[in-house]
Amino acid sequence: MNEQALFCDGTASYVIPQEPQENETVRLRFRTAKNDARRVRLMTAVGGYDMRKEGGRDDGKDGGNDSEFDYYTINWRLNDRPFRYCFEIQNDDETLYYGRCGASKEIVEFYNFVIVPGFATPDWAKGAVMYQIYTDRFYNGDPSNDVETNEYYYIGGYSEKVTNWYKYPATMGVREFYGGDLKGVMDKLDYLQELGVEVLYFNPLFVSPSNHKYDIQDYDYIDPHYGVIVEDGGEVLPDGVTDNHQATKYQKRVTELKNLEASNRLFIELVEELHRRGMKIILDGVFNHCGSFNKWMDRERIYENQKDYQPGAYISPDSPYRSYFHFLKDDEEEWPYNPNYDGWWGHDTLPKLNYEDSVKLENYILYIGRKWVSPPFNVDGWRLDVAADLGQTNDYNHSFWKKFREAVKDANPNALILAEHYGDPSEWLQGDEWDTVMNYDAFMEPVTWFLTGMEKHSDEHMEDLRGNTSNFVGSIMHHMANMLTPSLQVAMNELSNHDHSRFLTRTNYMVGRVEHLGPEAANEYVNYAIMREAVVMQMTWIGAPTVYYGDEAGVCGFTDPDNRRTYPWGYENKELVAFHREMIRIHKEHPALRTGSINILNGEEHSILAYARFQGEDRIVVIINNRSELAEVTVPVWIAEIPMKCRMRKLIYSYEDGYSTDYEEYLVDCGEVVVNMGAYSALVLGGLEGD
Repeated sequence: MNEQALFCDGTASYVIPQEPQENETVRLRFRTAKNDARRVRLMTAVGGYDMRKEGGRDDGKDGGNDSEFDYYTINWRLNDRPFRYCFEIQNDDETLYYGRCGASKEIVEFYNFVIVPGFATPDWAKGAVMYQIYTDRFYNGDPSNDVETNEYYYIGGYSEKVTNWYKYPATMGVREFYGGDLKGVMDKLDYLQELGVEVLYFNPLFVSPSNHKYDIQDYDYIDPHYGVIVEDGGEVLPDGVTDNHQATKYQKRVTELKNLEASNRLFIELVEELHRRGMKIILDGVFNHCGSFNKWMDRERIYENQKDYQPGAYISPDSPYRSYFHFLKDDEEEWPYNPNYDGWWGHDTLPKLNYEDSVKLENYILYIGRKWVSPPFNVDGWRLDVAADLGQTNDYNHSFWKKFREAVKDANPNALILAEHYGDPSEWLQGDEWDTVMNYDAFMEPVTWFLTGMEKHSDEHMEDLRGNTSNFVGSIMHHMANMLTPSLQVAMNELSNHDHSRFLTRTNYMVGRVEHLGPEAANEYVNYAIMREAVVMQMTWIGAPTVYYGDEAGVCGFTDPDNRRTYPWGYENKELVAFHREMIRIHKEHPALRTGSINILNGEEHSILAYARFQGEDRIVVIINNRSELAEVTVPVWIAEIPMKCRMRKLIYSYEDGYSTDYEEYLVDCGEVVVNMGAYSALVLGGLEGD
């Protein structure tokens, strides 16, 4: 049997409709080589069912090669439960089974296809080009809202206003601020739109004492240091004073209602401008824990005795928020100023939210989830920080996220719910909790290992994984099988982000962190050709390619805080920016790169990878040579339904010294294309022409 010809996936070409409702009938399709199968059956939990061979088009009018394939179909009535299935293919000599990871001699239930009736992800997010902004480091559009030096005291030091935009972040950089803000983002929207960005994902924007803002102080308001300070005043802390009860300037800025409301209004202006441009926005939701500055806890006594604020749980045993936290010592005599509360991973600056003991807290966070995706804010989605950690038990965690999904989708059915998660996410991706995840296991990690041999924090180098194509294919396909197709199509595919080293730095194969190697080491010996290979893969793989701000400009950095360097305005690597712009353009011009099928064409040769994306008449072939020398590569493109004899057009070719989009044709003969690939090169082919 011709195993290479066997194909099926969960895209709209093989599941019709792709996102069916409960009790709807779907048409399932399966592909074999022409006249190769005697029988194809749909295999379900209740038995096997013969599929019917459908008439194929042999006239070539769709630009494909249906003359090489047979397609089998069956109609199946769904109910209200997930439907799991695979295919049995028989000819006179053998029987094979086909699931999410291809053909096998027996049924592997783990790799069965799954359809969840009623589950759909937003169409706008499928294959959307996203851009992650760490606001303080992007652009300073309003110097009047900058955090001042000594404005407050936090984690062993004073807040610091950085006056040199190009300074490397300090090793303990949580308290230093470069001044980036929402006005700065608004000033650069033309740049982002010209780059091709469709969605902005922001690290947290709510009131918080850190530049990363994963220690939320007030979920109801945008931080005025990112927004607008209309009423200023008060004093910074004198040197030697560490009591934030005396940080009157900070208190004025972040508790004054006029500042908070003005900051929310500016945010509304930003969202409206994004929507006017046809762009979307995703906020970061930190709901597992808050910060010690939070008005519910008030460890730093920011809100104590402030008008319009009730006492925090640290301040008084009678606080209305006491049940929001778990106090390890909760006798009345422990108050006032009870420091004995549960912190996430033991950090007293990150109080763990105590959902199980507080229905009031649960309801409030569900309200927050609805609030920001509803008018007048109209945000388009949430990214959920450490989402699997929320609550004290796994059972409660699932219960909460089911409620969260219902609340958010009821307020805005087109909102995306995207979770940070490491490891198998499948128990949360059953159609009733998250839509998708930050795609570490099924994108960032396999791509990083394959192209660089580096771990994503630059903590380890494994030479046996660099260029190990079979490991890459096996790993990425296995992890993709943990996600439903609608989840895969909106998964956040990043090369770098705020938690890991910059991808460009990983290309120098240098193991270590900034505190040991120094920041300059992150810039040394980097390989831009490997970076471009990675960008090609990012923009052509299934999912939502997400650029971490500055990656497109050549920003380097070890893992945090070094990965949080400022965007180098005026010092960009303009060629790399232009390359990103070209690859984003190619991604957006081809429907196959948004929602098409993916099939590995060449996955055995060391450091050589070829795969295809195809949907209807749109067929794209991607070839990667991650070797340090020239390689002749033969690619069986017929597997991607490309005619046996035709010509393909180069869309882009990246090589060691640069890249080219000049017109060039490649001959497909006997279903194969033979190409000479330079060292560390990537080639994208498309544009079929009959021969």
